[in-house]
Amino acid sequence: MATLTVDQYTENVERAFKAKQGVELGKLLSLRDEHVLSRPLQLCEIPLLVKGKGIAPIFDIVVAHLLCIKSIKSKDYIEASARQSACVASVVKLLQAQPEENWCLPLMYTVCVDLRLLAQAAEINDTILRGKTLEKAAESLLNCFRVCSADNRTAMQVTKRVGMLNVVNQLLKVYFRIRQLNLCKPLIRAIEASPMKDAFPQSQKITYKFFVGRKAVIDSDYKTADECLTYAFQMCNKDSAKNKRVILTYLVPVKMILGYMPSIDILQKYDLMQFDKLVTAVKAGNIQGIDDALTEHEGFFINSGIYLVVEKLKITGYRNLFRLVYLAEKKHVIDISLIQAALMMMGQDVDADETQSLVAYLIYANKIKGYISLPHKKLVVSKQNPFPRLTTVGAV
Repeated sequence: MATLTVDQYTENVERAFKAKQGVELGKLLSLRDEHVLSRPLQLCEIPLLVKGKGIAPIFDIVVAHLLCIKSIKSKDYIEASARQSACVASVVKLLQAQPEENWCLPLMYTVCVDLRLLAQAAEINDTILRGKTLEKAAESLLNCFRVCSADNRTAMQVTKRVGMLNVVNQLLKVYFRIRQLNLCKPLIRAIEASPMKDAFPQSQKITYKFFVGRKAVIDSDYKTADECLTYAFQMCNKDSAKNKRVILTYLVPVKMILGYMPSIDILQKYDLMQFDKLVTAVKAGNIQGIDDALTEHEGFFINSGIYLVVEKLKITGYRNLFRLVYLAEKKHVIDISLIQAALMMMGQDVDADETQSLVAYLIYANKIKGYISLPHKKLVVSKQNPFPRLTTVGAV
């Protein structure tokens, strides 16, 4: 394949196109296929070599693809990304010219993935354009999404709407990378409203749920995050340990906020021991231990984008600490000064007003059932279930 001539290549493309072999055509126009190593395909006069070889319906696609290969060979990833965008635009035209047909969707999937990967490579090699190349790539991907979503009058067997989720997943990856999460909302809304929602391939649904779950984490919608990330984890291939670990990186703190603490076994199994000390400290109400765990693994939490989430676990830690004070006192009226003393023992430099504010917040968050007697500076807790189980309270 490394010595594939232009004639041989174009014959293969024409054969796949005429036979409507979408998967094979996608392979022949993939930048990840071995044909890109063929030196004859990197010749300068590519348009002249391809012209007249019987592939008129996809002429522009082939030319853009071969020019992209040439740019990659010269390590000009900005130019390569522009060529691939042209390739995607030509695929969009091809799809529009094929009413009531969807056999070309595998080709669309291939060129969209290649465009995203090229745009990422371009930005890694040119930090000045950070975000700009991916933004342009997203515009091209959106055109593919529009073609698929607009095909709403075609029979289910041949509709292009089945390709919506694949493109949406590529767009979600781009928007997360350039941190424009506000652009995810209309895409998510479109998928949730689609009649094809249950017909999409399982692998694509897993990817989609993962990103929707991640967005929900950022939005502090922990119930939705739990549902989506749990689905992604449970449906992910059991042999895909790496993917399961990535999902758990977000699912573990969500579960902890909702009151479900991970076992040491699952943390060890998926190499997530960065949470071990944090789990132990939260359970024990050890505020200083929580701070130490956050400091020790700060890089991991920040790079994973979950630092602000795990920091919220201090609220659970406060709840557990105050519960220990209640259990030690064995009465339903507790001096605020005792709670302040417990906090100071945990290395927290707080005064009476700050302690009172913490207690008030926990009451507001339904983590403590009771009220504060301001004149007497006491916490009065309910005689029935004063510290409700976290799993029944949820997150605020």
